[in-house]
Amino acid sequence: MPKIVDRRVRREEIAEALWRVVRRDGVGAATVRSIAAEAGWSPSALRHYFSTQAELLAFAMEHVIARVRARIASTVFDGPVRVAVRRLIEELLPMDPERRAEAEVWLQLTARAQGDPVAADWLRHADDGLVEATTSAVRALAAEGELAGHRDAEFEAVRLRALIDGLTVHVLARPESMPPERVSAVLAAHLEDLAT
Repeated sequence: MPKIVDRRVRREEIAEALWRVVRRDGVGAATVRSIAAEAGWSPSALRHYFSTQAELLAFAMEHVIARVRARIASTVFDGPVRVAVRRLIEELLPMDPERRAEAEVWLQLTARAQGDPVAADWLRHADDGLVEATTSAVRALAAEGELAGHRDAEFEAVRLRALIDGLTVHVLARPESMPPERVSAVLAAHLEDLAT
C-alpha cells in the first residue's frame, strides 16, 4: 500500500528548514540542495515540491506574509494612536533577526521580480499587505487628529511605504549605522511630522 503523505505537513517541514537556513546562512544559501539537507531529505524528494530556487523563494515569501500577519494579529496595539501605529510599522521593519530574515527574502524577490513572473506575483502579494497596513495606519492617525488637515491620506500612505522600504534597505545594507533604536526614532519623527 502506498504511503500517504500530508502535503501541508511536508510543506511546513520545508518552511521550517528554509527559515533555519535563511536565518543562519542568509537567503542566498537557500537552494533546493541546502534546504533538502537541512530538512533531512534528498534533493529529488524536495523537487517534488519545488523545482527551482525561484519557487523556493516564492514559498519563502508566502511564509513571510503568513508570519507577519500572525505576528501583527497577536500584538496588542494600545495607547496613543501614534504609538500604536509606530509599533505596527516596526513589525514590518528588520529590527531583529527574524524580521531581518523576512526582509532579506523580500529583497531577493524584489531583485528577481523583473525577469521572474513567479517572484513578481509574490512581490505584488507582499506589497498588497504593505499597502493595507500603511493605509490603515494613516487612516487611524487621521481619525484621531494625528494627520494635519492639509495632508492627503492616500499620498501619506505612499510616503510611509517609501519610508519603510528605505529603512529596510538601509538596515540590511548597513546594520551598524541603523540599529533598532535609530530606526524607531526615524519612524517616530516621521509620524510626528504628519501631525504638523
